[in-house]
Amino acid sequence: MSILIKNGRIINEGLSFTGSLFLVNDRISHIYGETDELPYADEIINAEDLIVVPGIIDDQVHFREPGNTYKGCIESESAAAVLGGVTSYMDMPNNNPPATSKIALETKNKIASESSYANWSFYLGANNDNYNEFKDANPSEICGLKVFMGSSTGNLLVDNPESLERIFSESPLLIATHCEEESVIQRNLADAVVKYGEDIPFEEHKNIRSREACILSTKKAINLALKHNSRLHILHISTAEEIELIREAQRINSGITGEVCVHYMLLDSASYSSLGGKMKCNPSIKEQSDKEAIIRAVKEGVIKVVATDHAPHTLEEKSRNYMNTPSGLPLIQHSFQIMWDLHKAGHFSEFDIVDRMAHSPANNFKIADRGFLRPGYFADILIFDPNKIDDRTTKYPAYRCGWSPFNDHSFSSSIIHTFVNGVQVVKEGALTGLKGGMKLSFNYEK
Repeated sequence: MSILIKNGRIINEGLSFTGSLFLVNDRISHIYGETDELPYADEIINAEDLIVVPGIIDDQVHFREPGNTYKGCIESESAAAVLGGVTSYMDMPNNNPPATSKIALETKNKIASESSYANWSFYLGANNDNYNEFKDANPSEICGLKVFMGSSTGNLLVDNPESLERIFSESPLLIATHCEEESVIQRNLADAVVKYGEDIPFEEHKNIRSREACILSTKKAINLALKHNSRLHILHISTAEEIELIREAQRINSGITGEVCVHYMLLDSASYSSLGGKMKCNPSIKEQSDKEAIIRAVKEGVIKVVATDHAPHTLEEKSRNYMNTPSGLPLIQHSFQIMWDLHKAGHFSEFDIVDRMAHSPANNFKIADRGFLRPGYFADILIFDPNKIDDRTTKYPAYRCGWSPFNDHSFSSSIIHTFVNGVQVVKEGALTGLKGGMKLSFNYEK
């Protein structure tokens, strides 16, 4: 099967040009310039007036399967992903039961092989006692070891100093951390309960899950990585101070990297009054100055990976009082559109967006043959209209939870087509019903 994506504006590896992609089966066979003679193809996609970029890679999602499929599942959330141009995702282990064993990962891989629209990989979850599960894990098959250094959803807190030393000194996998100091959070929460009782305002979330909690935990992770020369990836950075810690650490160990999520660049503490529980997430969204520092760090390349931490909950759950509202936002269908709007606002170049959402995630995780438009690479492709306003998908998202934090918002661009391994899973902004996902592989030796 051959497909010709014809006369689009291709943005890839720092270049922007009018050209065509020739796909044969699951790979990109050739990239043609504007004046090149084009080959015969079984199918032709006219991409004139559209932009063609590599499919987005999201390194942090919570698709809720197994255990909480009433909120979302691999099928529903991967459908939302491809509708947003995300062609590969890495799913977190805080399921029920938690994915802390290779057997649990195989269960998830089987589900994905039967139901995922997009490519997938699953993190192995660390706890204080599962050394035997990660010590001989194969880094060519598993995206990373997730370490909750502060509790979040699920019982995966790693707080034993000996366990942390063993993880950072012996893990063959990339170590991806959720950095919040649990003792600080519990102290702040106790103070808030004394002050407010059951009526804690959502604005207090940034004070309960405070910048101090993030900074202390991130320092701990960085110090362990520097001590053991570990490959450390710090997830969902939320403070200006953590960025500076990473900047300094990278001068010693270039294997210390960070990720930011789109909502930390779109929202700040002023939004709690209007969004309330809908923007409650861990770590908390903090001040405008933090938002500005995060945007600057992404622009400068101190932070090169942009993701979502997509975490659906039902609207009923997100409408409860503070103590009973779970943390997390559904975001994956709109992450690229958020970044494109930030580009139009002058924060990022087109090349920045493609690098931070496709090229750099592929490089950071050493993903085999993805993240770039190159002959021989898998045909994971996003085609979008940079000027077609989208005011519908925020009101009617594909998430199983059925809502979006942006339901009164319009985006200035629209996703038109998405290809996963050469399979057109989205056509004219709608699912085709075809599924093209494959398990990701990584260029690591065991």
